[in-house]
Amino acid sequence: MVDGWLIGVLVEVAGEPAPLRHYFAVGHAEQAKSEWTAVDCAGRTGRVASSPVAGQEPVQAIRALTPAKMKALGLAPGEVRELGWRHPRRWLTG
Repeated sequence: MVDGWLIGVLVEVAGEPAPLRHYFAVGHAEQAKSEWTAVDCAGRTGRVASSPVAGQEPVQAIRALTPAKMKALGLAPGEVRELGWRHPRRWLTG
């Protein structure tokens, strides 16, 4: 069962030579809704990349989040948590 998604969005940031992947935990069960919600939030940080960069899609669902994982990390249904630029290892473990 899936209750949320870990989403990566490529964002063009001033001063950076290439877009950077920004991570979001989104508490929506539907993957497409989670992706669009993450894109909306990423737009506050910078411009979302419009095409793939070095083989990475601009928006990528990285992992489904189970209810147990969401509860363990404190993500409520419908909540969006900005995780930043670093690879979110805590969200990817079992």
